[in-house]
Amino acid sequence: MLTLGCDIGSSSIKAALFDAASGRLLAAAYAPKQEMPIIARQAGWAEQDPAAWWDHLKTATAEVLSSSGRQGREIGAIGISYQMHGLVVIDGEMNVLRPSIIWCDSRATEIGRAAFDRLGHDRCLRTVLNSPGNFTLSKLRWVRENEPSLFEHIRTFMLPGDYIAMRLTDRVATTVPGLSEGMAWDFSANGPASFLLKEYGIPSSLVAETVPTFGDQGHLTQAAAASLGLKAGIPVTYRAGDQPNNAFSLNVLRPGEVAATAGTSGVVYAVNGTLDADPQSRVNSFAHVTHTEHAPRIGVLLCINGCGIANSWTRRTLGLANVAYEELNARASAVGAGSGGLVVLPFGNGAERMFGDRDIGAQIIGASYTTHGEAHMLRAVQEGVAFSFKYGMDLMTGLGITPSVIRAGDANLFRSRIFCDTLAGSAGVAIELYNTDGAQGAARGAALGAGFFASPAEAFGGLARREVIEPDRKRSGEYADIYGRWHDLLSLALSRTPR
Repeated sequence: MLTLGCDIGSSSIKAALFDAASGRLLAAAYAPKQEMPIIARQAGWAEQDPAAWWDHLKTATAEVLSSSGRQGREIGAIGISYQMHGLVVIDGEMNVLRPSIIWCDSRATEIGRAAFDRLGHDRCLRTVLNSPGNFTLSKLRWVRENEPSLFEHIRTFMLPGDYIAMRLTDRVATTVPGLSEGMAWDFSANGPASFLLKEYGIPSSLVAETVPTFGDQGHLTQAAAASLGLKAGIPVTYRAGDQPNNAFSLNVLRPGEVAATAGTSGVVYAVNGTLDADPQSRVNSFAHVTHTEHAPRIGVLLCINGCGIANSWTRRTLGLANVAYEELNARASAVGAGSGGLVVLPFGNGAERMFGDRDIGAQIIGASYTTHGEAHMLRAVQEGVAFSFKYGMDLMTGLGITPSVIRAGDANLFRSRIFCDTLAGSAGVAIELYNTDGAQGAARGAALGAGFFASPAEAFGGLARREVIEPDRKRSGEYADIYGRWHDLLSLALSRTPR
């Protein structure tokens, strides 16, 4: 059985063709070849056109079929992974009414904070496991307040993956984990969060029907099949947000297991078996892909907005947009750990949840015109991102989650030895790298949802571990000193930024 995995990111759209019988990846592609633009009409805003996601998915799908030499009619199921927390709104004819307000847009932060205070912290943490925050439902409330005439035409709100599923199947639906990540799922009532919908003045009729994370979510229409070069009737059998899907792709399904990713944003994701929440809402708790009412599986997610985007910004700003990241890593390695005293706080991509929704901006500290150059800057950015992971993992440790190992796909910043050595050395844990990514995870999920695999254990039988990066115990003191200075400068920046 061949399955197609679709990964709807904010930087690119990826597709993977997977042979479930052999457990082999047949082909992978992404589009566009340059990072997708993010529309920022005001500071702190971030929007994308959902139609662009669809167009790039068509391109990526055509490329995997061409490079693999396989035919679209051979595909037996489709899986979708998508950027979390975005808002897509449609009318009764399934027309998109405005650009999507995506995950890193921070315009609704104050709306969520005010609702948290009005409704009561204990109530929110007990029911939706989080503050309403800057998540999908708060973004929809922003639309209601600021675009009331448009709001009147909304018939359904959805997440980016729900939009792609709709384009594939003409079925308007979501999942329980999807509602959970948008703050629209009440765990205590095991249903939509009616109290928060009421608080925001959002009719419950705008909530889409729910379909299972694994299973029949609709079938490919004639029009979609023609656009993608596939056959009509192929079932969509899996849908998950990018971070739960990343954890799934790494076989992180049981309590105590931890996954990480370092794409545009950085994430540490741990699975918990109880309905717990962080009292300070610095990390977030959502229904995992394997969650059920009677056997809770909660993904505890630490998100760092300023991650790979900091690396790509540096690349462009230094005039190195045409230089491969591998070459940039090689240049950065010419400088020793600590980057000669140059420090980067890489938080320039909106409000950071782990800082109580404060936006401290990106900061470059200690630059010397006589001693620092391109290589120092390239390395300092990667060290800053690695240290932000360490900082966030310390927060999770304070909540009783202590990872003994980090699993990650061999992709993005995890392909940089500087980043991996810095993270392993400062956090004191090994990093296991696997030959997988979000699109492959979605393809495996599709096979599991279609019933080709009887269990997740069977689905991951062929998952290959590529490398293990152990922390350098001999240099632990050095990493502790470098991280300590970075932490001190971060603390100073936080003290200067009001909540």
